Amino acid sequence: MQTVLIAAFGTFLGLGLAGAEMPNEALLVLSKGDHTLAIVDPASLKVVGKAPVGEDPHEVVASADGKFAYVSNYGGGAYNTLANIDLLAQKALPSIELGALRGPHGLDFAGGKVWFTAEGAKAVASYDPASKQIDWIMGTGQDRTHMLAVLEDQKRIVTTNIRSATVTILDRVEGRQRPAAAGGPGGGPSGAAAAPRGPMGPPGGDWEETVVPVGPGAEGFDVSPDRRQLWTANAADGTVSVIDLTQKKVVETLPANVKSANRLKFTTDGKLVLISSLRDANLAVFDGATHKEVKRVKVGSGAAGIQIDPNGARVFVACTPDNYVAVVDLKTLEVSGHLDAGPQPDGMAWAKRP
Repeated sequence: MQTVLIAAFGTFLGLGLAGAEMPNEALLVLSKGDHTLAIVDPASLKVVGKAPVGEDPHEVVASADGKFAYVSNYGGGAYNTLANIDLLAQKALPSIELGALRGPHGLDFAGGKVWFTAEGAKAVASYDPASKQIDWIMGTGQDRTHMLAVLEDQKRIVTTNIRSATVTILDRVEGRQRPAAAGGPGGGPSGAAAAPRGPMGPPGGDWEETVVPVGPGAEGFDVSPDRRQLWTANAADGTVSVIDLTQKKVVETLPANVKSANRLKFTTDGKLVLISSLRDANLAVFDGATHKEVKRVKVGSGAAGIQIDPNGARVFVACTPDNYVAVVDLKTLEVSGHLDAGPQPDGMAWAKRP
């Protein structure tokens, strides 16, 4: 019994102690099975360190300087925390409490802040690591606001809403001021001080929301490298909705035949679009220009997270039911290797130090 306890204690400590030195560019892989974040050397495909991340980890994002990682503890709305990992020390920091913003899922890092969806609150929000405060919240009014991307210097935010079968596009409105109300100086009640106003009006600015109907079960999506199109995979009917981001409307629905689609990613050059499915053995590959199917690459019995190598040579596919991450060569469109980052891998991200 004592031997077992010592071994277990050693394993627990091992999750919080630094392993090998973190490479300047590392692949971060979440394990749902053992609730850890693995730091992977993409050259050797070896795990160089791990840290605990709490219950039901789904998505991960790294800070711009590659020093910290943030993980959404989802639980379908049961949880309301983001795990915070010091990547250099390879240890967990105190969790970030989100209060009523329950069910965090999709993540992005932009402008020095962590942006996240709160599915249970039907909202998107941002957390400022410098002030340790949630400094912005915007409701979507849509059901299961799930994934997001922050674009154009934080002036555009895009989300998918699974149950509502919509994509929300939030655009910050430049220079729009609210008219001053009648009353005392500054428009407030007589004798009251006026609310401070910046170049965008009241604190927090103003946003224009466009809700675009897409296919049922819209979840995984990506924006083309030229920022002209958004493709979202519709899990319920296996289609892909192509949105023109200038017109903010669907311009084509592709009969992609990818039921239970989970994630969708453009390659770095925009030539290919990759779609994973939770219940299909294949990674579906489409031509980004012609919108035609190119190939189906057998990666396992099902897949979730997708991350493209920054150099554009490989794609990493988290094969959750198979307990490995498949590595696909983007030139040959064949599986070139596997890595073990823990049971039930899912969300992935890149951490790059200057």
